[in-house]
Amino acid sequence: MEWLNYHHLLYFWMVAREGGLEPAGKVLRLSQSALSGQIKRLEDMLGHPLFERRGRKLAMTETGRVVYKYAEQIFGLGREMLDTIRERPTSRALRLTVGISDVVPKLLVRTLLEPALRHEGLALTCKEDRFDRLLAELALDEVDVVIADAPVPPDASVRAYNHLLGESTVTLLAPAALAPAMRRSFPRGLDGARLLLPTPGCTLRRNLDAWFADAEVQPLVVAQAEDSALLKAFAADGMGALFVPTVIAKVIAQRYELVEVAEVVSVRERFYAISAERRLVHPAVVAIRTAARNDLFA
Repeated sequence: MEWLNYHHLLYFWMVAREGGLEPAGKVLRLSQSALSGQIKRLEDMLGHPLFERRGRKLAMTETGRVVYKYAEQIFGLGREMLDTIRERPTSRALRLTVGISDVVPKLLVRTLLEPALRHEGLALTCKEDRFDRLLAELALDEVDVVIADAPVPPDASVRAYNHLLGESTVTLLAPAALAPAMRRSFPRGLDGARLLLPTPGCTLRRNLDAWFADAEVQPLVVAQAEDSALLKAFAADGMGALFVPTVIAKVIAQRYELVEVAEVVSVRERFYAISAERRLVHPAVVAIRTAARNDLFA
């Protein structure tokens, strides 16, 4: 049986947390050479390097980030155990910071995050931003996972891994006054129809534009926005119709008082959990992926 040397793990954890051998050595009162030797023994036992040189700084490898997250939980539990035995109040919480691409429907995000919220004491932070900015934050370990409607592009400057959550067709929802004309000989009824669309360049917009061309229809785009919540607010005010993932179409229709026009089976949206590690480790993120694949998109 293999036994983990927790002293070696502690030294690695401190170096990663403090940002280098020198500051960690001051905290632990150990020389840099002693720390380096202990971490090398941990690397030899694991069979993988935990740090790599980037200029003058040490940066964690992919394996290093995985080990660090486990170490956070291990030493966090140790502190909680001492607090419990000594009858001190504990405030330890499982922390999760999620980056959300601004084009992903927020009701879908809420559904995806539901399994994570079942973890008692979860401290959840959500950051909504452009996809490229969120990838930069992922590379800096400022977010644990990014939820997006597109995979990491091949030419991206950051190293990240795509975990497919699932895919859905899209459904057209419209204000009740506009729906009958759009339903009439669908999709021909969309020619000249008032639509609310994502901005050009978004994955869904590109797919819809291609579908419009194939169907030989030219809708009237009355508004376009990156924020899907804004488009839903416009639709609720009667401005036009919009396309939403079919898996949440009924919920959106009910909440915004819209009606279903038609499902477009040839246009599909894919949704991803993007992480800095090849293998998902964070228990809340694992719960999100499992529920998405087994339930929401099944």
